Order: sequence, then structure tokens, then C-alpha cells
Amino acid sequence: MVKFAVALGVILLLLVAGVGLYVTDFTAYLGNDPSTCNNCHVMDSAYEGWYHAPHKLWATCSDCHTPHDLIPKYIVKAESGYHHVSAFTLGAIPLAIRAKPASKEIVQENCIRCHKDTVEDMLGGSYAESQPLERYCFECHRTVAHGERGISLLPYQQKEIDK
Repeated sequence: MVKFAVALGVILLLLVAGVGLYVTDFTAYLGNDPSTCNNCHVMDSAYEGWYHAPHKLWATCSDCHTPHDLIPKYIVKAESGYHHVSAFTLGAIPLAIRAKPASKEIVQENCIRCHKDTVEDMLGGSYAESQPLERYCFECHRTVAHGERGISLLPYQQKEIDK
């Protein structure tokens, strides 16, 4: 009888998990479609900014915000998904979404990966041989990927949050 109860519990748990994955269209989050990132309303301003910014022509969310190697990419996606689900479940959604230090490093690596020739020209030699950059690329080029700060479809402006 105990084996039956355990088996039934496992089957029900798998069924609930399967239904949950189906209802949330889980497989969409494994891809690179930016509209998937915009499924959460808190991403509206980031998505809208990207949609109207120059990088839309060349890069999606994953191109900048995840590593490009297969396993690290999906580890980052899993960690991000866990944090997003936790925030929504517990109601701990920040007013302003800010990149964590590890995310900033990933974005910086991707800036340099795509713009390696420009970075090497700017530093006067091979990036690997030159001095490390003192600032993140996006500190000066913030508007390239997501447009001007403060432009938002949300009822509050970015500049109000930074005060």
C-alpha cells in the first residue's frame, strides 16, 4: 500500500509539473525571442526601449544578457527564471530592475565580443594585451540597447526611481 501511495504521489507531482510547464509555455523561455522576455509586464519598458533602439536590428535579449556558450547560457536562464518566478510568487517585484554584478559582467563580455575590433582600435592593440577597461561599455552607451532612460510606458518614469 505504501508503494502505491508513493507511486501515486510521484505521478500526481509529475502531472502537476507537466501541466504547469504546458500552461506557462515553458519551452518559449528556452529560445531567444524577445517577446518572450516581455511576457512579464515589469519588462515592458526594457522591451519597448530595445524595440525602438538601434540594437534591435542586430541583437536580441539573449545576445546581450546571457553567455553564448550552451551550458552557461542555460544556467543563467535557469537562475534568472528562478529569481523571476520567486519575485512574482512572493510579491517582491522591484520598481526598478537593476543588473546584478554577474549580469553586468555578462553584458560587458558580450559588448566586447560583438565590438572586439572597435575595442581593440580604441585601446590601440589587442584587447587581451591591453589594459582592462575602467568602466562598463554600457555606462557611456546605455541608450544604444534600450533607448533613453526615463522613457517608459509605465506610470512612473525611470528618473523618478533613481532619486
